[in-house]
Amino acid sequence: MYLREITMEKNPDDVSNIHNRFSLTLVNPSSHYFSLIASLAVAAVISLAIYFGYLSDLSTDEIWYRIPAVIGVLVLTQLLDTRFSKKKEYSKSLHSSLFGNMLWVVTLLMGLLASFVLSKEISLFFVTFGMLLFASFRIGIYTTTLGASLKKAWAICLVQPLAMFLILIPQDRWFSMLSEPIGLGYGISFMIIASVWSFLTDRAGRPGMESTHKTIQAYLASQGNDYTEAEEIMEQRSSETKVSTSQIRLSSSNDNREFRMVLPEIHPGPYHPVGGSNIPYLIYKNLDSSAMVMHSISDHSLNLPSKNEVESYLKNLENSKVKEEGLQCTEPVTVQINKTRIIGLLFGNNPLLFLSLSPHGMEDIPSYVKTEIEQYAKNRNYSMTMIVDCHNAMGEEISKEDGEDMLKAAKSCLDTLITKDSFPIEFGYANSDGMDVWTEDLGMGGLGIVCLKINNKKYFLGWADANNMENGVREKIIENFTKKEYQLLEICTSDTHYAPVKARNRNGYYQLGLITSAEKLSKWLFEIAKNAETNTTSAKFEILENEAKVKVMGQGIYQDYSKALDNSLKITKGFVIGGVLFFITSLFL
Repeated sequence: MYLREITMEKNPDDVSNIHNRFSLTLVNPSSHYFSLIASLAVAAVISLAIYFGYLSDLSTDEIWYRIPAVIGVLVLTQLLDTRFSKKKEYSKSLHSSLFGNMLWVVTLLMGLLASFVLSKEISLFFVTFGMLLFASFRIGIYTTTLGASLKKAWAICLVQPLAMFLILIPQDRWFSMLSEPIGLGYGISFMIIASVWSFLTDRAGRPGMESTHKTIQAYLASQGNDYTEAEEIMEQRSSETKVSTSQIRLSSSNDNREFRMVLPEIHPGPYHPVGGSNIPYLIYKNLDSSAMVMHSISDHSLNLPSKNEVESYLKNLENSKVKEEGLQCTEPVTVQINKTRIIGLLFGNNPLLFLSLSPHGMEDIPSYVKTEIEQYAKNRNYSMTMIVDCHNAMGEEISKEDGEDMLKAAKSCLDTLITKDSFPIEFGYANSDGMDVWTEDLGMGGLGIVCLKINNKKYFLGWADANNMENGVREKIIENFTKKEYQLLEICTSDTHYAPVKARNRNGYYQLGLITSAEKLSKWLFEIAKNAETNTTSAKFEILENEAKVKVMGQGIYQDYSKALDNSLKITKGFVIGGVLFFITSLFL
């Protein structure tokens, strides 16, 4: 009990911390076309600021050919930049070009503003300073995200800004402006600052993570479906362990139909498209699309790190062994304590429990809940207890109070199931295959419904291959079923980490019901339920169990990633604050 309380009161875990940092990946524009157009527009603003603000003594006729010339040079150097990046990615070249040009134009405009506010002469050194500030940004971006060494970054950091400078500035002023000591001093100082920052952030995760930058580069590459490097890094840190997979197989004796409810101990993830991110669908497909792959009580430490481990796991599933079989099942038992709801059925002597806090929601149910429920069931002489985390509402890590309520409700459900009579089972199953249900908040497995006919009463269980569910959507769907006199016990999601589209939000995915309305989901699910109902047939059940040796990521890798992110952000905040203060001093010169 004491250890459980410690677990419940701990700070947010490393996976949650990493997830909270996901918004940092949304800094870049969603489209490289936007970056291209915006960078060209900023280049034009730089030209106008220099000619009308800093070189106003020159003829304005020059500006009309220099603006198109500097834009042309910018486009050429953006293409040239791709030759120096590790993955030859044009989009990253455009994004970095946009932000670098923005630094230059901000420097120019701040210089003009300072001269106006402080009533001092306009300082030409801001032109050179802005160009070198652009170069310092390129040092940082090349070493962190584009895979260049510090030496290579220094060699190429001036290519784009200097080319633009030489086009913008008349030739007779090149030497005087490039040799101006204040602009050079400030600019080179920022280039050194960028280099020191890069050196420190790359080592921020040591000793657990050798190179923070390589990990960032692997992650960014994986977002373009080049996941090999990310999987190599994760697999190197993974360790072999035994994982179990439980199944309930319902099969008819007359027409060879079958349905499986699968509870894998592994967890979907770590993120699309790496490792086992799409494992629920792959299991579903492996079982002839006649299955519901539930979210068991597991966390990201049980992620499969690579496609090789996924294939090994799927192949081993063929070796599942039948532990018990029978013909009867109890009617479902529902226990509600405060926010917690438990639904249980008893197949022979094997309880199946569905745990949910919907509509209040929570993160993955912690392992202590599973351990305590299984021990309680063992003390009541149950054979094998199967526990489903319904994963059907968004929320934070489970509170101590909700955890206690969940355990009380689960134990009460187990106690009640002992007293219930068992009856022959009939089942029918249908899914959304063949229906037009594609949507951005639904994975490749779509939707499924199993109809259980027990004691001449029909009960329905719903499933969605989705990453969690919008709060309240479950309740609306069940209400719509009730109006049509259909008893939908529960709707579970697989917690797939597959993403049909890249979601540019804080979560990094669209939970079911965020894009698709509850009404539309109800309509689809009800159509599937009717199909399942018409296919009901008498059945026997089998309890299957499988044990496989696979590499899982473990908790240590997330601790190291979390530490590297936290340290890198602390270092970055310090450098940003210091850099801004240092920049402000230039405004008073």
